[in-house]
Amino acid sequence: MKTTYTQIENGKGFWSLLLLLAGMIAVGLAATFYMEHNGHWVTGMDNQIVWGMPHVFAIFLIVAASGALNVASIGSVFGRKMYKPLAPLSALLAVALLVGGLAVLVLDLGRPDRLAVAMTTFNFKSIFTWNVILYNGFLLIVGIYLWTMLEKRMNKHKDQVGIVAFVWRLVLTTGTGSIFGWLVARQAYDAAILAPMFVVMSFSFGLAFYLLVLLATYQLTGREVGDYVLNRLKSLLGVFVASVLYFVMVYHFTNLYAAEHTGIEHFILLNGGIFTLLFWLVQIIIGSLVPLALIYAPQFRQNRSALTAAAILVLLGGLAQVYVILIGGQAYPLINFPGYEVSSTFADGIVNSYVPTLAEFLLGFMGVAITLIMVAVAIAALRILPSSLADKVMDPHALVAAQAKK
Repeated sequence: MKTTYTQIENGKGFWSLLLLLAGMIAVGLAATFYMEHNGHWVTGMDNQIVWGMPHVFAIFLIVAASGALNVASIGSVFGRKMYKPLAPLSALLAVALLVGGLAVLVLDLGRPDRLAVAMTTFNFKSIFTWNVILYNGFLLIVGIYLWTMLEKRMNKHKDQVGIVAFVWRLVLTTGTGSIFGWLVARQAYDAAILAPMFVVMSFSFGLAFYLLVLLATYQLTGREVGDYVLNRLKSLLGVFVASVLYFVMVYHFTNLYAAEHTGIEHFILLNGGIFTLLFWLVQIIIGSLVPLALIYAPQFRQNRSALTAAAILVLLGGLAQVYVILIGGQAYPLINFPGYEVSSTFADGIVNSYVPTLAEFLLGFMGVAITLIMVAVAIAALRILPSSLADKVMDPHALVAAQAKK
């Protein structure tokens, strides 16, 4: 059956949502001005922990952007027909998440006015330079991909562009993970497995975002989403969450085996205070085990509230995971001369403390608001959403049964 795409109506609820999101963006910009005007001493960051809560949000959104495109990739690259009607929203959300993440990243640089220097002066020995190219390339390629979906004359090219987008997003997330995997100075980062782990993390975070946006949009606009579509996406989310859990286990077991990493592992897993609590309680239990139970337990099989809760918990666990990796890795003291004892008057062997301030959180939430306002405006202006995702439209068995009755 041919899919019909329609725009949403611009009613009171739509304008109220835009006003709320615009207010969040305005507050985030005010927080940015406060930090830039007074200097970063008003934040929880210092010369030991230079990447704070805004960077946690930025990396989280950037990683999720790659994974949000997964739904479109399954339709274009792997030829799964059920996912093709879901592809335009998938590409739109991927672009919006990346823009939201980059907005936070740029405003947290300390000198955002010098972005032009970073974009015109390239050091190709730096992984950060590679990521500038990867981010801009992703926006361009996914923008073209979305165009091939929405413009009938270009539909014949969407599968080819989809393959390019699929490869580019894997490279992009590998590059993001490599920022940490190649950083040998920090005991928590120096591991090649971080690159593929970030790829799998993107699948989980991006699909959780997609599910929440899909459910909320169809609920608010009075459109129908059938169990066939949701069950497929739910099963896929379960596989991705379990895969992230597997990579986390391999990463920590590998570090425990290597003598040079036992210190950071004891810090994160046993005596790291807030980092240990976030790791076990939020990342592992709340963000992984509970969602898996909500997805696979028989009593929650057709429960949409349980699926919504699972997606929200996956995102909370993902945010905690990025926090533990990013902040926990900086909090653990640098080991400048492995195998030797070093003594000085400057913070040797001291665990660095970090308490994020309200301004940092507001800047991070601004990135989420930018993402959502982009999605809201786009689905109101463009025909991106299928008019119905009901079982009678999407389920091939239901279609065969309907044709048999005729």
